[in-house]
Amino acid sequence: MLTEPKKLTETWVKVLDQTKCIGCHACTTACKSENQVPLGVTRTYVKAVEVGVFPEVRRNFQVTRCNQCANPPCVTACPTGAMYQRDDGIVDFDKSICIGCKACMAACPYDAIFINPEDHSAEKCNFCAHRLEVGLEPACVVVCPTEAILIGRLEDATAPTTKIIHRESVAVRSPEKGTRPKLYYKGAHQATLDPIAARRPSGDTFMWSEIQRGADVAVSGHPAGFHDSNLSAEAKLGYDVAHSAPWGSKVSLYTWTKGIAAGAYLVPILLAVLGRLPWGSPVVRLIGPITSLVFLAVTGFLLIIDLKHPERFHLILLKGRLQSWLVRGAWGLMLFGAVVTLDLIAGITHFRVLEEVLAIPGIPLACLAALYTAFLFAQAKARDLWQSPLLPPHLVVQALLLGAVVTLFGVAAANPLHVAYVDRILSILALINLLMVVGEATITHPTAKAHLASYEMTRGRFRWIFLAGIILNLIAIATPFVGIDLGVAALLCILPLEHAFVQAGQAVPLA
Repeated sequence: MLTEPKKLTETWVKVLDQTKCIGCHACTTACKSENQVPLGVTRTYVKAVEVGVFPEVRRNFQVTRCNQCANPPCVTACPTGAMYQRDDGIVDFDKSICIGCKACMAACPYDAIFINPEDHSAEKCNFCAHRLEVGLEPACVVVCPTEAILIGRLEDATAPTTKIIHRESVAVRSPEKGTRPKLYYKGAHQATLDPIAARRPSGDTFMWSEIQRGADVAVSGHPAGFHDSNLSAEAKLGYDVAHSAPWGSKVSLYTWTKGIAAGAYLVPILLAVLGRLPWGSPVVRLIGPITSLVFLAVTGFLLIIDLKHPERFHLILLKGRLQSWLVRGAWGLMLFGAVVTLDLIAGITHFRVLEEVLAIPGIPLACLAALYTAFLFAQAKARDLWQSPLLPPHLVVQALLLGAVVTLFGVAAANPLHVAYVDRILSILALINLLMVVGEATITHPTAKAHLASYEMTRGRFRWIFLAGIILNLIAIATPFVGIDLGVAALLCILPLEHAFVQAGQAVPLA
């Protein structure tokens, strides 16, 4: 979800003339020097792709950096306003209020944002705004020996950039994302503009660096074994930098604990409302609310420790911007926690009327707690796999399944007569979850990046984790026929499935 484009008083644009670029990396080193960028990360770099067959091979370059979008998804996703758009169109950042949530990194379709390893805040190319304000050109423009990097104001009809944009053939990266980039490429080869058009080298090195690999690294280029129409058989990636996945195992774990928190309250309350469990049952009064609050606390803890600035977590509340689903989700979880707390108090004091009244806001808030992550993932415009319209209802089904497990073990201890009914519900929910997982994995995806992400999840790097989740899900379906102990499989199956989904969505190269 993107907000309406900001009305700008003037617009800076940049043209990268790849017909002049010689791949000298002077812009990279000048940027590092000017902005004191640490080793291991970069605001700009030169990607190289070799096209052709020996002896007719040409090395094509692409200067890669922030695209200064007119409709920047990083600004929309940022919960505190640390990423913001100036009146002159430059997308800048304020490190003093960055909490290190990495939502901007997940949202950027160009993989242009990174966490500075020294101050743990997000940063990127900001057009050398500090130099523009005193009448100087950006460091990369000054240092480029062939004048391949040009800047200007789009409103200035006499500027060289404006003439090139309006009169010559130029291209932008990922125009389908609707970000309206203000970084234009002249003479760039499609094999450089499309991050999965060139195949990866067969060895472990690029021209001047090792290819970094790992569970949290999105390895550049088109992987061997995966075939689609984007691959150019005669294009091979010559040089690229490492690209890390912004969200790791803590996010996968948080989706699981949050599902338990929502489901542990939701399922017993729904059964009580439908007359399938008595309101006086310990499962409704105590077990459900207590389990929900415990896992809600664990969810909050995971969210905080995943921040690069955990000591600034309060800024989500004090400086929170409601256009970010991180902020909306935080408020939703707090409201849900408040309702569950009151429900627990009502359960302890046997105040049934209050329990019934609290179910009115409690049920929709539990559903919101379960599904808001789908909208958070949807704001990550870079991750095509996460844009599925099935994701919100699927997260609700997962929460119901997890809640059914809690309810099953609760009624086994407190209301044994209801076990047969609840374990059938669990089995049905496990079957629905399996069908939704298989549907999401086998459906024809609308983009090559979503197709590649699905491949990585089901047949690539994360296939064994995904398969473990499928096997556990199949076992959970058999719960009514074998015994309630198999309910543990239903509790566990969601975790590997979510982890494979979250990581595969970030395994696709973007730059």
